Amino acid sequence: MLNQSQQAEPFHSGEIYHLWSFLLSTKEYLVTLQVLNNHAGDQDLKDFLDDIYENGYTPEEEQVENILKNAGIRLPPAPPDRPNVEVEDIPAGARFNDPEIANLIQRELMVSKMICSYIMGICVQEDIKNLFGEFHTLKEEYDLKLAKLRKEKGWAISPPINVK
Repeated sequence: MLNQSQQAEPFHSGEIYHLWSFLLSTKEYLVTLQVLNNHAGDQDLKDFLDDIYENGYTPEEEQVENILKNAGIRLPPAPPDRPNVEVEDIPAGARFNDPEIANLIQRELMVSKMICSYIMGICVQEDIKNLFGEFHTLKEEYDLKLAKLRKEKGWAISPPINVK
């Protein structure tokens, strides 16, 4: 992850704070994805949720956790994993529907990209900047995949067109 010269360079307090906060929110969001996957009924959406969980947020969690461990920083707590349940077992009035899930994921990706950009801006260490640039790029790729899925499923709601 970090090259030898960068490993010897200490983190500044802002880098530590934002890495630690990013890790905490990622751990929490992994559990949120488990819950949303339980609510999803559409198989394409479930596949997307599985993919972003396994290939998006989980590797980010592991990479940032390793950086903090190597720096000797105490790690944030992780909420417990949620069990898998069948969507039919969730009462209709308590269940998120598929378009709502897609919108929640899209909103999280948008916010996550802003956070990645901010962390890139405050970091002094180039490897951390590059890492969060990679995170940003991956989130953009998932955002584009989700936008396509939302359009295909008819879940994207466009604002009214002003024709005047």
